[in-house]
Amino acid sequence: MAISVKDLAAHLQAELRGDGAARVARVASLSGAEADCLSFLADRRYRAALLQTRAGAVILAAADAADCPVPALVTDNPYLAFARAARLLHPEPRVAGGIHDSAVVAATAQVDPSAWIGPQVVVEDHVVIGPRVHVGPACILGVACEIGADSRLVARVTLCERTCVGQRVLLHPGCVIGRAGFGFAKDGDRWVRIPQIGRVRLGDDVEIGANTTVDRGAIEDTLIAAGVKIDNLIQIGHNVEIGENTAMAACSGVSGSTRIGRNCTVGGAVGMAGHLEIGDDVHFTGMAMVTRSLAGPGRYSSGIPAMPSAEWRRAVARFRQLDELAQRLAQIERQLQSE
Repeated sequence: MAISVKDLAAHLQAELRGDGAARVARVASLSGAEADCLSFLADRRYRAALLQTRAGAVILAAADAADCPVPALVTDNPYLAFARAARLLHPEPRVAGGIHDSAVVAATAQVDPSAWIGPQVVVEDHVVIGPRVHVGPACILGVACEIGADSRLVARVTLCERTCVGQRVLLHPGCVIGRAGFGFAKDGDRWVRIPQIGRVRLGDDVEIGANTTVDRGAIEDTLIAAGVKIDNLIQIGHNVEIGENTAMAACSGVSGSTRIGRNCTVGGAVGMAGHLEIGDDVHFTGMAMVTRSLAGPGRYSSGIPAMPSAEWRRAVARFRQLDELAQRLAQIERQLQSE
């Protein structure tokens, strides 16, 4: 769709500086934009591109507006305003209700007439699919799953039995929700599987990335609260609870029965041990290894940045000497105290 810059400014509640008559129809980067494009500047490292942009309009902060050669939409949070503008200019396609001829839908399933069931989809017994739900190609919905209104399963999504999906949930290709959790008991040298009889429950407005897995609970449910955003290639163990509006970046893993609070962020490749309690507003930087509970809000890091291999080998050699050095230091302190 196309919209005038003046109307877009009103929609975003942004201050318009410049001609508002131009119309924009799509978003683009500062360097790649043309006259029908909207762009933005949220990182001042890209100011050089702003000076050369050919965009129809740019969203930016007041401090950068004087350098903008095209109409500017001034706001305190350019990145957020751009996100809202992009959703307006590039809306999700409307769901046209129906069931593809190649889909297999159990007789006991309840499918709202406004929902779309795509090619090669399997819908098993007692599944309930709400209004305007989009179920893309090759998805599998296990027995007694429930999907709330306006949710979208893009393609090849697997919902194992009794999974509950809220409203406006977005599940990307290949994610698996509700597989049996990793639970075993030892019988001598052999492992005996423990039945996982819980479910997975996803709140409203949850988004889960491609090839991410969320295990169902062993007895109680695995809970992903409203507004949680989970990136690609993440493993969520059984009985994990993640609080509202927490976001997790790719390649992270959360072991079973850990509880994460609200409004947290988890950087890429973070690993969390099981049975931990993580409070609200806790933020982990990339590759952090979380082995203990953290109740208080704050920013936490671990891991060692990359360094030349020769330096790393020397550092490892020092690590191996730390225990001996600590013992020698303790001995010296005892000697000093006895004198």
